[in-house]
Amino acid sequence: MQQPSTFLMPRNMAPALMSSRADIVEYRVEDASPVDPDSPPGYVERFIHSEIYKRYPEIHSVVHSHSPALLPFTITGVELRPCVHMGGFLGNRVPKFDIAEFYSEEDVRDLLIRNQRLGKHLSACFSEGSGNSSHSVVLMRGHGFTVVGGGIEESVFRAIYTAENARVQTASLTLQLAAGTAPLKDSEALYYLQDSELFAATQMTRWSVMRPWNLWVRETQANKLYINNA
Repeated sequence: MQQPSTFLMPRNMAPALMSSRADIVEYRVEDASPVDPDSPPGYVERFIHSEIYKRYPEIHSVVHSHSPALLPFTITGVELRPCVHMGGFLGNRVPKFDIAEFYSEEDVRDLLIRNQRLGKHLSACFSEGSGNSSHSVVLMRGHGFTVVGGGIEESVFRAIYTAENARVQTASLTLQLAAGTAPLKDSEALYYLQDSELFAATQMTRWSVMRPWNLWVRETQANKLYINNA
């Protein structure tokens, strides 16, 4: 049953090694504190999740990733742009969060979102000032990215295809530079999705998300690394 005042995360372990309900901790959205004071230790960066859920009630799933495919886009001036039809949810701008702008004197400067204040600053990047979230993905300098969705299936899909889009964009820019060819579209480094295509491409992934999701579930079930005793 969905509880808007709490959220679930793995305990402090490699997520792929989760195997039972004992590996899941319930936290309060209000302050990211565990509902059960005897819960096992959790992730330091749970404030990423709590502050997003607190700010955007329409968001029901958050994925935080350290994918190497995205890291170059977090530390250069190259903007991540949607260049494949499965990446329309990226929109026409993917914000970049630089934690250095928000450190206080007492903060540990390891780029981690260690408290509510830093989580609040990160969560603000998902909005353009309106009450609802207007971005699906936010890049985090030298760290990774965070993606949001209306459910687990959507957020996982977006996390996977954010990385896929980044790989295609990097390979395309490299290929074009190596070949010395001119861009296909004037004033654009690559032929990205057009603004008029973004909404329809995003809607397409919403009605088709279960197709890849069911494959990923089956692949997980068939891989002996993953154990489910829940």
